[in-house]
Amino acid sequence: MTGAPPLTICLWYKGDAEEAANFYAETFPDSHVSAVFRAPSDFPGGGEGTVLTVGFTVLGIPCIGLNGGPQFPHTEAFSFQVATDTQEETDRLWNAIVDNGGVESACGWCKDKWGLSWQITPRQLTDGMAHPDPVVRKRVFEAMMTMRKIDIAAIERAASGIAGD
Repeated sequence: MTGAPPLTICLWYKGDAEEAANFYAETFPDSHVSAVFRAPSDFPGGGEGTVLTVGFTVLGIPCIGLNGGPQFPHTEAFSFQVATDTQEETDRLWNAIVDNGGVESACGWCKDKWGLSWQITPRQLTDGMAHPDPVVRKRVFEAMMTMRKIDIAAIERAASGIAGD
């Protein structure tokens, strides 16, 4: 037994897996780069010393970044959903991704500069969407549908039935 985790997410990059892994390690808690594996000799499409894979952890989730080339770009079919507790935490993570070459999307989704999708999701939104009262769920859902980055105060107003902005 090697001690490897039972599940590791493999993410395909055009050739910048190390840059992405370092960004994630600097941005998210419980994240770090654990290994950089380089080609031991020349190979078709690369030379000795080229970074092949990068082992890293994002929010405690083990990942491998594979520098496979441009054939398979990231899509919204896969995303990381990050639960946040405060507007400050939501803003910090959202802004880190978007301000580093990323792109805003709707309903708490954004895409990093490498094309990987992130859902920055305050727990207040998740709680509102799971509320036992369908009227509350509807108000929270409708408020979320008007947002890019989630505004916790607006979600809380919607949940309580207070008209907002």
